Amino acid sequence: MSIDIAVIDYGMGNLRSVSKAIEHVAPAANVVVTSDPAVIAAAARVVFPGQGAARDCMREIDARGLRQVIVDAARSKPFLGICMGMQVLFEHSEEGDTACLGILQGTVQRFPHEAMHDDKGNKLKVPHMGWNNVHQAMPHPLWVGIEEGERFYFVHSYFVQPTTPDVIAGFSHYPFPFTCAVASGNIFAVQFHPEKSQNAGLALLGNFVTWNPGEHASACDMSGATCA
Repeated sequence: MSIDIAVIDYGMGNLRSVSKAIEHVAPAANVVVTSDPAVIAAAARVVFPGQGAARDCMREIDARGLRQVIVDAARSKPFLGICMGMQVLFEHSEEGDTACLGILQGTVQRFPHEAMHDDKGNKLKVPHMGWNNVHQAMPHPLWVGIEEGERFYFVHSYFVQPTTPDVIAGFSHYPFPFTCAVASGNIFAVQFHPEKSQNAGLALLGNFVTWNPGEHASACDMSGATCA
């Protein structure tokens, strides 16, 4: 049986809610939650969710022999990273001084204590938890049908800092602008949790299961649109 979508299981993350949300938007798809590199390699699409600490995440990826198959999938097929599955795509995280996968250039930084107050001087909590507006920084097939400024659900203490701005697909404010979505080739990754973001999150997941990155790139090349 062919595998349409593999949800990577490395022992961390709310995998059931992610897989159930994908099954909801793609009821005919064969969705498999797996830690088997061969199954991930065989899947047509890959979702890389996660939560917890970066050092623990990288340790489990290596312990389960998943590093190379994640790198290969991110280079070769539609790939969606969620939360920690976005952060460890970058080179380094301040959390535990952790070397990450280095698929994307940039770092992961903690919300700075001195900046965490609103415009009235009220202290903001870390982790950043709850609903927040997401602003689209580039046109992308995964944003189709999702309003600019739509609200998504966040739970995180760290955020990504890409080396170059051309991969930034979306940003939010807490209290300053921070990158919350990136796009590069066949990779789309988000800091928020689409599986917990009701209709907007389901729309993004639905877009992912029909996304053809090759068609996207060709359309951008022909139109001159800003694409990643």
